[in-house]
Amino acid sequence: MTCTIVWLRDDLRVADNPALAAAIEHGEPVVVVYILDEVSPGIRPLGGATKWWLHHSLVALSDKVRRLGGELILKQGASADIIRELLRETNASALYWNRRYGKPERDLDASIKEYAKASGVDAHSFQANVLFEPWTVRTGNDTPYTVFTPFWKSCVNRPTPPRLPIPAPTEFIPPATQPASDELDSWNLLPTSPNWALAFDHRWNVGENGAHQALERFFDSRITRYAKGRDFPSEYSTSELSPHLRWGEISPFQIWHATDEFRRKMGNTPEITTNATKFLSELGWREFSYNLLYHWPELATVNFDARFDHFPWGPADPDILDAWQQGRTGIPLVDAGMRELWQTGYMHNRVRMVAASFLIKNLLIDWRIGEAWFWDTLVDADPASNAASWQWVAGSGADAAPYFRVFNPKLQAEKFDPKGEYLHRYLGDYEHPMLSGYPEPIIDLLETRNRALEAFKTLGDIPRQIRPPVVDL
Repeated sequence: MTCTIVWLRDDLRVADNPALAAAIEHGEPVVVVYILDEVSPGIRPLGGATKWWLHHSLVALSDKVRRLGGELILKQGASADIIRELLRETNASALYWNRRYGKPERDLDASIKEYAKASGVDAHSFQANVLFEPWTVRTGNDTPYTVFTPFWKSCVNRPTPPRLPIPAPTEFIPPATQPASDELDSWNLLPTSPNWALAFDHRWNVGENGAHQALERFFDSRITRYAKGRDFPSEYSTSELSPHLRWGEISPFQIWHATDEFRRKMGNTPEITTNATKFLSELGWREFSYNLLYHWPELATVNFDARFDHFPWGPADPDILDAWQQGRTGIPLVDAGMRELWQTGYMHNRVRMVAASFLIKNLLIDWRIGEAWFWDTLVDADPASNAASWQWVAGSGADAAPYFRVFNPKLQAEKFDPKGEYLHRYLGDYEHPMLSGYPEPIIDLLETRNRALEAFKTLGDIPRQIRPPVVDL
């Protein structure tokens, strides 16, 4: 008896899962497998916070699959070896998965597809996790976009909107005998000694159900103040969907059409339209980031603007870097953000920009060091958005902030946390941390700002040098 294998990766959901839907429609028994692969060439190992999320997401997904009549098979190791063994073991006639856009992942998928087809297995991949695939969005000169606004304008002005989400299946046929599966606990994804994620359980509702509850909560009580409120870290105005999107517990298609439906339901008033448009534009930044990652695969390690290869980053003093990582800089807004990160695996976006700017410009520490720290500590550490956003702050990226834009953490706190509520939430031992009693800053903001501007002057009058995109042969 043959079967169809569904290989899940960053798409840990059963609704709007094209690979799963196609496998069920194929009519054979379905084997659903997730492979933890951190050993294949070029695959970036997960950070600690995303491992925590993955553990709980797989628990939730396993329950979903079991309710449909199947079993989630867990395997750890090199994907190509495991898939080959599964194809032989199950006598599979088909192998389906949803596409990824990083180059190591694409190369791996292409090699597996080639092997499967050479073995007589029907291998197909599907669009599931981006609204607009990178090769479909091009400028009038047939080049990739490097500026967000025209990119997103091109996307939203297409004659046809993104496809409708695929309904969740009600059941599928499992094979008579399931392949052997690892025990999830054997992967040791959860921290122990110490358990630094102790508070995460109270902060997050991981899984597909949690993702949709977060979206409903956003529509019920947050979207009407999103456009303005999203800049104020003490307010609960954002959707907090980013970790759910990172692991594909909800799809961008579901978010797009749910937002569109909400807008129609509320009568498309100017207030609703403004807030919904802004919300979808943040989904657009994620799309833009994946567009960049596809065409510039080394986005997390190589300056998008080649001029910055010569930028005089200072040596990363271990004590200074440690103070930034632990929220002990003496700069209240930076410290509050870094402590929020420690306590929740998350940081408000406005504060992320401030903390990143402080590291890069006030401390003159290479943006890649900050990117790597966020990769390890954020539950929503995304291979595209994390790298693109760090390069944006550094001034080395696409659509970059001007190099002379140095966020002043004191002014940012006064403007976006005027009552000190966010500061008090994470620096609770100081009643008024902006006013008195807070430890002295490890650096002088004005002095280091001027130092950063002098360093940027070393780039001279050289125009931007955007690296050519990788051409797929």
